Amino acid sequence: MAGAEHVIRYLGQYTHRIAISNQRILNVDSTNVTFVAKDYRDRAQIKPVSLKGEEFLRRFSLHVMPDGYVRIRRFGIYHHTTKLHLDLQFVPDEKPDIDQMTAKQKPETAPERILRLTGFDITKCPHCKTGRLIVIRTLPRIRSPAGHLPSMLFDKLQ
Repeated sequence: MAGAEHVIRYLGQYTHRIAISNQRILNVDSTNVTFVAKDYRDRAQIKPVSLKGEEFLRRFSLHVMPDGYVRIRRFGIYHHTTKLHLDLQFVPDEKPDIDQMTAKQKPETAPERILRLTGFDITKCPHCKTGRLIVIRTLPRIRSPAGHLPSMLFDKLQ
C-alpha cells in the first residue's frame, strides 16, 4: 500500500458513497426525476430513465444504510470471481483426534486455570513469593445453603 492516507482515500470511496451521483441525474421537475442507468437487458446500454418523484425516493431510500453499518466492496481474494478463477479452496489441516487429546488431559484445577490464564500463581505465598500455600480446609460458601433450597423452603412452610 502507498500509505495510510491512500488507504483511507480508497476505502472512503466505498464507505461514504451514496446511491446515485449528481452527474447521473439529468433533470428534476415537479413530478419526475430523470437519470441515466445501464439497461442490462440491452447489452448494458446507458439509457435515460424517468421515474415519479415518490418512486425515485423509494428506490433511493433502499440504498441508505442504517446507523452503524458501512458498505465496503469486496476485492482481491475475497471477491467471489477470484475464488472461482483461481480455484482458491480452503484445505483444512489434518484434524487432531479429539478423543485422544482429551484422554491425555487430566481435569484442570482452579489454581492451574488461574495460572494459565493470568500468569499469577495463587499457590505461592503473597509475602515471600517462594513458599507454597497448602489448603488445610475449605470453608463453606456463606450465601448458599448447604441443602436443596426448594426442599428447605417447603420444610419451613409446613
